[in-house]
Amino acid sequence: MINGIIGKKVGMTQLFAPDGTVTPVTVIKAGPCVVVQKKTAAGKDGYDAVQLGLVEEKPVKLKNVTKPMRGHFEKTGGGVPPTRVLKEFREEGAGVDLNIGDTILVNQFAEGDSIEVVGRSKGRGFQGTIKRHNFSSGPKSHGSMNVRAPGSIGQSAYPSRVIKGTRSSGHMGDARVTVKGLTVARVDAENHLLLVRGAVPGANGSVVIVKKSARQRKK
Repeated sequence: MINGIIGKKVGMTQLFAPDGTVTPVTVIKAGPCVVVQKKTAAGKDGYDAVQLGLVEEKPVKLKNVTKPMRGHFEKTGGGVPPTRVLKEFREEGAGVDLNIGDTILVNQFAEGDSIEVVGRSKGRGFQGTIKRHNFSSGPKSHGSMNVRAPGSIGQSAYPSRVIKGTRSSGHMGDARVTVKGLTVARVDAENHLLLVRGAVPGANGSVVIVKKSARQRKK
C-alpha cells in the first residue's frame, strides 16, 4: 500500500470549536489520483512503487499531450486518461495490492493523523541578507552607512577568501520544501478536501504531496 496522495493547495481558513477555540487550517484538494504505472522489485525496476496521476476537473485533451507521454499513457491499455501531474510513491508494508487504473482517494487519511507536506515555496527573487537569512541590521544613527550591509564575510590575511557556504544575498524561495509534524484537522471525503492544521508551503493552486509521517507509517 502507499501512504500518500497528490493534491493542490486551495488556501487557508479557520475551524471553530464548540468552546470558541479558533484553529487556522490549510485546505488541500487531495486527489482523486489514478495509478498510471506500477513498478516491482521482481521486474527491471528493482523496487516496489506506483506512479500516480492527479485527476483534475478539467481533463487533458489527448492532442495536447506530447508524443512520449502519449505513449506512456497508451501503455495503460487506454483505461487511464492523460494527467498533467505525475508523482511516484513507494509501496510499503502489507496491504491492498494496487494495479493500473485503481483510484486513490483522500479517505486513507483520518482526523488526527500526523503528516508531512512537500511543496514548492513561493519565489521571492533576489533578496538581501536581512530578509533571506534574518540578519540583524546595522546602526541607524546619523552617519551610518551599513544599515542593511551583511558585515564581515571573511578574513584579510588568511585564508584571504570568502569561505564556501557563507550566507549572503541571492535568490530566495522557489525551492522544494518539506514541512513535517503537521496534523490532519478534518477530512471531507465527499469533496476530496483535506484540512491541515497550520501552514503549508507554496502559493494557492500549487501542487503539493501529502504523506503520512515516517513515525506513523512505522506504527
